[in-house]
Amino acid sequence: MYKASAGIMLPTSIIGSLPRPSWYNAVLGSKSFLEAMINARYREQYEDAVSSHLRAQETAGLDICTDGDAHYDEEVGGMSWQSYPLTHMAGFSKDPVPAVYNVGAAGFARGHILHDYLEARVFPKIVGPVGRGDLQYTAMWKVAQRLTDKPVKFGTILPELLAAAAPDEYYKDPVERTWALSDALNAELHDLADAGCPVLQMEEPQIHMVPVRGKAFGKLDTGDLVKVFNNTVKGLRAKTEVWCHTCWGNPAAQRIFAVQPSYGPALDALARVEADVITFETCSSGGMDLEAIGRRITQAKICIGVVDHHTLQVETPSRSRR
Repeated sequence: MYKASAGIMLPTSIIGSLPRPSWYNAVLGSKSFLEAMINARYREQYEDAVSSHLRAQETAGLDICTDGDAHYDEEVGGMSWQSYPLTHMAGFSKDPVPAVYNVGAAGFARGHILHDYLEARVFPKIVGPVGRGDLQYTAMWKVAQRLTDKPVKFGTILPELLAAAAPDEYYKDPVERTWALSDALNAELHDLADAGCPVLQMEEPQIHMVPVRGKAFGKLDTGDLVKVFNNTVKGLRAKTEVWCHTCWGNPAAQRIFAVQPSYGPALDALARVEADVITFETCSSGGMDLEAIGRRITQAKICIGVVDHHTLQVETPSRSRR
């Protein structure tokens, strides 16, 4: 259901996260969002940060805004994207533990941002059935939406990435864990859609990563991951606009791959996701997949990235047009 982008020729937006203002030093941690908002200092800083993010987007003339993911804490390599759900969903232990990960085997030497990111992962472990818990996405979206007349988009990480990060003592295998997380996210997102959120953004399904990295957990191929995505958004397109965001990663504005991968091998699978809009990272690759994307994605709207999120330099209008 096109709500935010309906009737707009070439609507503009950003994916989501924006840099935290230097004065924003209040920390959410494992508290629920609504619990943190009781604290006067946190509430003032959070609302001021969201307001400043929205004003910047309005000034830039964007049609669809975001809250800048202002609920994320300042963690290595943007780790809050994963850690927020893992520390606020039900079924997890109260005490976090270091994630079991052989950083050296992953090929990232000390000094590489992904070495620091993987080494710093300390997450609670799954000890029971996972559920929505205190995600409270609706409360966050409402704060932002009341601060602007522009439609505010809200995004969430997808279950296969959460499943890959969470230590687990409950589920039999990572595939079972992935489906449980998918069901829990779907329930949370239905509340968000029912509250009136005009755009829900599903962030980074691993469909396009399979041809590059292999099956998720050595088990889930592109078709399996399409099914996981469609389960996560089941019933949502009847209520709101659903976006599927894909990119090739950008921890601290750095590249993950030495050689730029292509979307080509995964486009037929991406064409089967239940989304109204599919976003593609194309600026950093010089637009090498644009023709193939246009030919093979025919049912959903296509959102093309014109900002290179692997550099801190601001693009000029002429460079973005290329």
